[in-house]
Amino acid sequence: MKWTAIIIGVLGIILTVKPFIRSANWLIRLGDFPRIQVLIFLLTSLLLLSFGFDHKNVFDVIFAVSLVVCVFYQLQIIIPFTFLHRKEVQSAKKGHEYESNISLLIFNVLMENERYEDALQLILRYDSDIVLLAEPNETWAEQLAPLKEKYPHTVLCPLDNRYGMLLYSRLPLHDTELQFLIQDDIPSIHTQVRMPTGRDIALHGVHPRPPMVGENSRSTERDGELLLVGKAIRESNLPCIVAGDLNDVAWSRTTQIFKRVSGLLDPRIGRGFYNTFHAHYPFLRVPLDHVFHSPHFRLAHLERLDDSCGSDHFPVFIKLSLEPDATAIQAKPYAAEEEKEEAQEVIGTALKDNRYRKLSFRRLREKIANLKQKISRKKRKSL
Repeated sequence: MKWTAIIIGVLGIILTVKPFIRSANWLIRLGDFPRIQVLIFLLTSLLLLSFGFDHKNVFDVIFAVSLVVCVFYQLQIIIPFTFLHRKEVQSAKKGHEYESNISLLIFNVLMENERYEDALQLILRYDSDIVLLAEPNETWAEQLAPLKEKYPHTVLCPLDNRYGMLLYSRLPLHDTELQFLIQDDIPSIHTQVRMPTGRDIALHGVHPRPPMVGENSRSTERDGELLLVGKAIRESNLPCIVAGDLNDVAWSRTTQIFKRVSGLLDPRIGRGFYNTFHAHYPFLRVPLDHVFHSPHFRLAHLERLDDSCGSDHFPVFIKLSLEPDATAIQAKPYAAEEEKEEAQEVIGTALKDNRYRKLSFRRLREKIANLKQKISRKKRKSL
C-alpha cells in the first residue's frame, strides 16, 4: 500500500510542479489542465500513506510534507471556482428589462459527430439570441441550414480541419470580420451586435489550436491568439463578450493573463467549474469552453447543458444583463507591466514564426483560385 501511495503521490507532485516551468512545450502545458484530478491523486496518496506512516522515517516525513504543500497549492487554484470564493460577476437585478439581456449558446459539435438533428433541436429548444458553434464542416453547415429562418444574421466558416466556426444571430450584426490572426487555417469571428436598445456590443468567437501531439507541439500559437484578442479588447470602449472553445482551462496562467490584459471577467468564479470536456469520461473533465465578458454585464443565467448530442464537449448556455451601474461595482482586472511584456513577447513570437506559413497558405489559395478561373474559362470557350 505504501508503494502505491508513493507512485500516486510522485505523479501528483510532478503534475503540480510541471506548470511552473516556463515552457510552451505541449508536454509541459498539458500540466495546466488536470488540477482537480491532481488534487484527487494527492489526497489519495496522503490517505494511503497514513496507514503505514512512520514519523521517525525522514523520507515519510518529507514526502508527506511535500504532498500537503501540493494539496494547498492546488486548492488555492481550484477554490475560486467554487461557492467558497466571492463571485467575480454579480447576479443580474430581478425584473431587469429584456432589451438589455443577451443570451448565447456555445457548442463544440465535434466534426465527426453525425447527430445533426439532436444538435439542431437542442439549439432551437434553448432559443438563445446568438449561437456559436466550433468544429463544423460543410455537412454540419448544410444540416443546420434551418437555423437561418430563426437566425437571419450569420457568419459561416465551415472547415474540414476541426476549426470551422458557425455564428447564428437573431440580433443584427455589423462591422463583421472573419480573421486568421495567427495561423492561416484557424479562423476567429469578430463582430458587433446591435442590442434591442440600440446599443452595440463587441463579440469575439475564438477556437485556437491546442498544444498537443499531432496538433501543435507548443502552446505559443494558442496563447498568442488569445492574448492578441485580449489586447485588442483592452483598446475598445464597447461592452464585450469573448466566447468559444479556447482549448485552455480557466485557471491557466495564459487565461489569467488574458483576463487581465483584456479587462474581462469570468462568471464562473464563485459559482462552479462548469466542466465541458470530456463529455464521455467524467474523471477527465475540465472547463475548456468559455464565456468572458466586460464589467458592463451582470449574470442572469449560466448553465452547462447535460446533453452533448454525441459530441465530446457539453454546450454552455449563458444569459447576460447589460446594466448601467455594473461597471461601478464590478472591478475591472488590470495586468501588471511584466504581464503586458510577457503577452507582447508571446504575440510577437507567434506572429513571427507563422508569418512564412501564412504567406505560403495565401499563395497556395491564390494559385488554386487562379487555376479554377482558368478551368472555368476553358469550359466556357468549349461551350
